[in-house]
Amino acid sequence: MKLKIVKYLGLVAAAISLLFSCEDTTATLNEINRFRDAPVGVADSIRMVYTDSLKVVAILTAPKHVDYSNRSFPFAEFPEGLQVVFFDENNNENTLTADYGILYNATKIIDLQKNVALKSASGAILTTSQMYWDASAEWLFTEKQFRFVDQDFNINATRLDTNKEFSNFQTGSLTGSIAVSEKDSIPKQ
Repeated sequence: MKLKIVKYLGLVAAAISLLFSCEDTTATLNEINRFRDAPVGVADSIRMVYTDSLKVVAILTAPKHVDYSNRSFPFAEFPEGLQVVFFDENNNENTLTADYGILYNATKIIDLQKNVALKSASGAILTTSQMYWDASAEWLFTEKQFRFVDQDFNINATRLDTNKEFSNFQTGSLTGSIAVSEKDSIPKQ
């Protein structure tokens, strides 16, 4: 009986020593994951110039750029807003501003949020609370309310799907005014 108690006590002592010798790795894993979630870099007052065949096509400026290219779906964040000046084939400036933005590197889609405004060289202005810009296809789209004003249009609508020139666009229901010119149905002689 005494031998059984000694064996039992020895087994209990071994189990207790194993429990105390194991470290809690949760804190270590949390510390490792904290660095994995941290951005690769943060830059202040940035200016990026985009070129195509040695011609400047866009200039992006932002007070802050946060780089998360270390994530499984890499992205860059502009938490304090951004401005992009696009140059068309005639070197006219079209300006896009937003209070917040995210550029998804893999898809080249920019999610623009809060006080989004697109001003064309011709004076047209599009405003909305959120807009997506597909840089590869040069296409804009939103499911939010937007307003578009130029010399011929003053419209409010929900949903926009358009090319960068606004020459091919679709909207949801809209309200506002559109300038039209009347043509004579009978030719003048």
